[in-house]
Amino acid sequence: MITPVIMAGGSGSRLWPLSRALYPKQFLALTGQQTMLQTTVQRLSNLDVNAPLIICNEEHRFIVAEQLRELDITGSIILEPVGRNTAPAIALAAEATVNDNDPLLLVLSADHVIQNTDAFTDAVKSAISLAQSGKLVTFGIIPTQAHSGYGYIKRGNAVSGSSGYDVNAFVEKPDLNTAATYVESGEYYWNSGMFLIKASRYLQELQKYRPEISQACKKALEHTTHDSDFVRLDAEAFALCPDESIDYAVMENTKDSVVVPLDADWNDIGAWSALWDVSEKDKEGNAAFGDTLLQNTSNSYIHGGDRLIATIGLDSVVIVDTKDALLVACKDKVQDVKKIVEKLKAEKRSEFKIHREVYRPWGKYDAIDSGERYQVKRITVNPGEKLSIQMHHHRAEHWIVVSGTAKVTNGDKTFLVTENESTYIPIGVVHALENPGKVALEMIEVQSGSYLGEDDIVRFADRYGRA
Repeated sequence: MITPVIMAGGSGSRLWPLSRALYPKQFLALTGQQTMLQTTVQRLSNLDVNAPLIICNEEHRFIVAEQLRELDITGSIILEPVGRNTAPAIALAAEATVNDNDPLLLVLSADHVIQNTDAFTDAVKSAISLAQSGKLVTFGIIPTQAHSGYGYIKRGNAVSGSSGYDVNAFVEKPDLNTAATYVESGEYYWNSGMFLIKASRYLQELQKYRPEISQACKKALEHTTHDSDFVRLDAEAFALCPDESIDYAVMENTKDSVVVPLDADWNDIGAWSALWDVSEKDKEGNAAFGDTLLQNTSNSYIHGGDRLIATIGLDSVVIVDTKDALLVACKDKVQDVKKIVEKLKAEKRSEFKIHREVYRPWGKYDAIDSGERYQVKRITVNPGEKLSIQMHHHRAEHWIVVSGTAKVTNGDKTFLVTENESTYIPIGVVHALENPGKVALEMIEVQSGSYLGEDDIVRFADRYGRA
């Protein structure tokens, strides 16, 4: 059997401002109704696979769980306390599954677009016999143009009786002229970062070439804690693990690496220009989303938020509007978005990390307004959900219910607050908020006090494991 291993980490820098550190691109619906993570899972529907194993950041755990729940899919979610690249991530998956009939691991990234699902399915099926025989299979994308943003794989001799080729070399991202010679030769593929490998074989090769990674991952899994579908590692042990990619740690060293060609309209959406490439366009070449009005505008990507975007006389631009940030860029310069994110991070601005609208396991909140000693939020609590039992040292809170019904614990009293009613939570009082109803609870929260940071929360009990 095949166990899909979906790597769902990310820094959220390439598609800023829509993508943020706490809400990177794999959790966004960029090319359809479903998010990129959900599309990756759905892409497996024509393969005979086990439940997926997701590897993600601790801070993204509830987003992953909720998006799987929307698909009515259950799977294990391994939480990395720190990011350590793909070689350790795959080692964790292999160690976690090797004693369960030693499956083939289909390693996928959660943020790739593959428009030809049938071709993807056929390529995976054609690689099964290779992986079962002990080969470490990677999928090479048949290039459509010279591209300096991808790594390349040079193929060697054909593997008899299969669709694969021995790997001659892995090549780092080349300059454009070198990339053009690669494409012209017909011997090179784009490195997709997707693999099909038997769990035990990967562990054998990792132990041979990077034993320090192998040992660190084993130790990290020796003392795990389980919380629902979440698997938490030994943070101290995993922090000592080297930070290396599977290519560098294993694939460039092993004698058994094989590449299977894949021609499936693949794109890793590494920049806004790449998203323009895969989006539907009007007759002027514009990909426009949201409330937009375009006049004499061509070859552009425009993503609106809550307000109208009007353009006049523009060509080859990217405009992305969110509630707290606006990006305007030349389409051929969007790789530099990461530099903007680096500056935001250096200046300790919140825009690099979170949106104004923040998702929580119980719902979401939108920070509408703020001042020196106050902050206003619109809070949405999903039906049946409850915030933690908590207390604040520095702020009081006023709650006004807009729609739905709130079950409020305020000190030693518990009562219902309905539409057009309000309540007040003094500083230092233990309190909780719950939605006991069948529809979403919408309310306005006005915070006032000397410190309004999210870290001024003392949690006494929490159904999401945050206490």
